Amino acid sequence: MCGIIGYTGKKNAVPIILDGLKRLEYRGYDSAGIAFFNKDGIEVRKCTGKIKDLYSVMETDKPFSNTAIGHTRWATHGRPSEENAHPHRSDGIVLVHNGIIENYLPLKKKLIDEGYKFASETDTEVICHLIEKYSKEYPLEESVRKAIKEVKGAYALAVMDEKEPGKIVGVKKDSPLVVGLGHGEFFLASDVPAFLNYSRDVIFLDEGEMVVMTDDGVIITTLDGIPVRKEVKVISWSPSMAEKGGYRHFMLKEIYEQPRAIADTLRGRFYPESGQVNMDEFGVDKDDLKGTEKIFIAACGTSWHAALVGKYMIEEIAKIPVEVEIASEFRYRNPILGRGSLLIAITQSGETADTLAAQREAKRLGAKVLNICNVVGSTSSREADAVFYTHSGPEIGVASTKAFTTQIIGLYLFAIGLGRLRGAIDHDSAIVLLRDLLFLPGKVEKILASNEELVQIAKELFKADDFLYLGRGINYPIALEGALKLKEISYIHAEGYPAGEMKHGPIALIDETVPSLFLSPKGRLYEKILSNLEEVRSRGGRIIAVTDEGNTEVCNRSDYCIFIPETNPYLLTILLVIPLQLLAYHIGVLRGCDVDQPRNLAKSVTVE
Repeated sequence: MCGIIGYTGKKNAVPIILDGLKRLEYRGYDSAGIAFFNKDGIEVRKCTGKIKDLYSVMETDKPFSNTAIGHTRWATHGRPSEENAHPHRSDGIVLVHNGIIENYLPLKKKLIDEGYKFASETDTEVICHLIEKYSKEYPLEESVRKAIKEVKGAYALAVMDEKEPGKIVGVKKDSPLVVGLGHGEFFLASDVPAFLNYSRDVIFLDEGEMVVMTDDGVIITTLDGIPVRKEVKVISWSPSMAEKGGYRHFMLKEIYEQPRAIADTLRGRFYPESGQVNMDEFGVDKDDLKGTEKIFIAACGTSWHAALVGKYMIEEIAKIPVEVEIASEFRYRNPILGRGSLLIAITQSGETADTLAAQREAKRLGAKVLNICNVVGSTSSREADAVFYTHSGPEIGVASTKAFTTQIIGLYLFAIGLGRLRGAIDHDSAIVLLRDLLFLPGKVEKILASNEELVQIAKELFKADDFLYLGRGINYPIALEGALKLKEISYIHAEGYPAGEMKHGPIALIDETVPSLFLSPKGRLYEKILSNLEEVRSRGGRIIAVTDEGNTEVCNRSDYCIFIPETNPYLLTILLVIPLQLLAYHIGVLRGCDVDQPRNLAKSVTVE
């Protein structure tokens, strides 16, 4: 996930771009760059490191330009380096890109055969060369259209051409892009806070739309060149709300931070080309891991749900038995563990009293303790034998969101790494599982882009007094987490249940007043979940289905349908939970609840 910004107008674009990049730094910070028109054409300056390092590069001569684009990068294809940093250039074409190009290898081979030389390891450079090829015959916007038709993947682009000073072309597919409207000046960015100091009038681009910006105005079309009329929205946030990133609540901000949080948790911890996980990041002696006979996972609340997901992952991928414990019960039941056992203690804050007690009891009995935690230097991280930091950033909202998804990421990496160490998973299978991680932040962003649909569903359901959340297999813990989010912040009674158990009791609750949310992606248990859905439908219950894009079979049987992108069954748990977080948030807001600080709850439970 990366951040992009563009500006054209009467002012000096350079400081505006630098300021915007600083506000987008949460989207990536391993390199940054800027491209701007000068008297000789387009000049590009870039560097590795954070935005402050780019400021240093620009301080030498303080250039002036009316049109510029900038980029802050989270590395996917190619290591962090000046060569791989954006903007990228092909002759007179310069661009910045957020997303992943899935078919870049065959396109790269084709372009090399045509005589193009590549200066970077990135997938982005392919688009740059394609646009340059067409720009020999067509104006910039038509060159972009023709190039994009050859590309498969996700992209938000901002492109400039030396032959057309003062013009920026932007295009969007599966990555966010928003236009800011000023007085004789116009902005293009990944996120509104990048230009909020200058404009509050915005246009959100939809899938497959293009914007052409000059100091005369903006023109928005489809990729086929058909003009599109767009609603201008006025942002009510003030720059003083910067600590919330312009969001109404910390919880919403933290839900939207998940692509970045996931990216940070992954950074430097796996090697998709070799199918290896950097197990040094977990800090457990490899010989101890090879000799581990059983794994226990102890956690509370949302972290316990992550632990349940982790059980499926570790048992199926690493082929070692796992027992999941509610931490508050663990030390009171005389658990049978010792040498040869590993306890994984999961806690967002690192100060949860029950989890601390569980890991202390495990150490007393002779087991090794691995801590998965978000807070560096916390008590649990200091007391454990080893620690894996999720690096999801501060989580202010009491109801955990990004901490949960990054805990699942940590468990996923651990399962694959442990499986490789113990010979339970082969090289090719590990490569497939790890490469799926590259596309995950973009798929989360795609779900977040469907937020308005979830607002409408929330408006239909927020007066309900009871909810059922139903899932099977590895998705059952996600049903538990969805129900917990709803009850935490809306005070609606909600139950998460294994769908197969519904007929053993909860089905008695079903009527038209009790909505039932089904996690119903296609997979091994798909037919089973359909049968459970029919049991509710036949009794007049209202059904919300979360399923794969285009699954009309489920949608035709449901009152409301929420689509998610496809991925492997383990990472699907992350994609499934995002709409549940948003739905809970919007229902809580509609009911007038304090979603950041729900009654009777605290962020860190430091008492037993």
